[in-house]
Amino acid sequence: MGQLAVAAPTGQPVPDLMEVAASIDVRATSAVQLAVTRAGDRLVSVGPRGTVLLSDDGGKTWRQAGSVPSSVALTAVCFVNDKLGWAVGHSGVVLHSRDGGETWVRQLDGRQAAQRVLEEAEALEATGREGAERLLRDAQRMVEDGPDKPLLSVSFTNERRGYAVGAYGLALATEDGGQSWQAFMARLPNPRGKHLYQIRADGARLLVSGEQGALFRSDDAGLSFAEVRTPYPGTFFGALSLAEDTVLAYGLRGNVWRSGDGGTAWTQIALDHDITITSGVRLKDGAVVLADESGRLLRSDDQGRSFSALKAKAPNAVTALVQIDDGALVMSGARGLSRVDAAQLVVTENQ
Repeated sequence: MGQLAVAAPTGQPVPDLMEVAASIDVRATSAVQLAVTRAGDRLVSVGPRGTVLLSDDGGKTWRQAGSVPSSVALTAVCFVNDKLGWAVGHSGVVLHSRDGGETWVRQLDGRQAAQRVLEEAEALEATGREGAERLLRDAQRMVEDGPDKPLLSVSFTNERRGYAVGAYGLALATEDGGQSWQAFMARLPNPRGKHLYQIRADGARLLVSGEQGALFRSDDAGLSFAEVRTPYPGTFFGALSLAEDTVLAYGLRGNVWRSGDGGTAWTQIALDHDITITSGVRLKDGAVVLADESGRLLRSDDQGRSFSALKAKAPNAVTALVQIDDGALVMSGARGLSRVDAAQLVVTENQ
């Protein structure tokens, strides 16, 4: 992966998408979009082939950013203000924008990420820590495998401190706005290298969710992590911290689990379907909205204890959702971007 050694049918070498700038695609606004977030009053969405879309009217119209240095799929994006943002994606790519998403530079790629993992493992091996030899073998294999290491989630708490996680347990952190990155895989109780689908950072508290019931929590800005055990062995695609000790985790086949004591005891939240929950957001009024892969939106007004379907529905599977200042929800999904006005965020009758 990442080399020019594979021949296309014409006999021409296949370019390394990590090194090829994203091209303008007139169909991008109606194609798959994998994430959306706010950059001040602006909305920024990312998707396949390095696509970055921008909206300055609350998601009613979109245009494509003109300068993105890579054509890999971008899977997640976050901004800490109206200017500074980061996007991550396949091939371990981390991109950074300083102008609200108009232009981007690459801060990291999969080869460099593998080196950071190897450096962490070598440092641990030198201390004689238990399990360090396994970590070192895994890190060496990661270097040998090349750059194909998808990052799937990114979260920054300020303009300097941020985190990114992805496939095979890849976990990276920065304290200087992405100028340098360090691996923190050894801090996670994840010896099998389960895929990590989301990291949410809220001050010093971090929640990491992933496959096969993976759920990890840090209360010290990532210096240490504890495994949060739940009764559910399946995949979690995300988790929300609703209050000091209230956590809501969601994932495959309509599984939604709630803990009111920081993760010691869990209750499964009953839904009237078993469709995978793909994303969730906490609204300004304290309500919670979850979205599933059918496009249905579910609302809770009791801190996640129960959910009811909204009148509004997304036109397709939702990959991410964000609330804007006028109260509307803007969603990325399988057929592009959509918007639900605040007046439509009400529960259907006769439920």
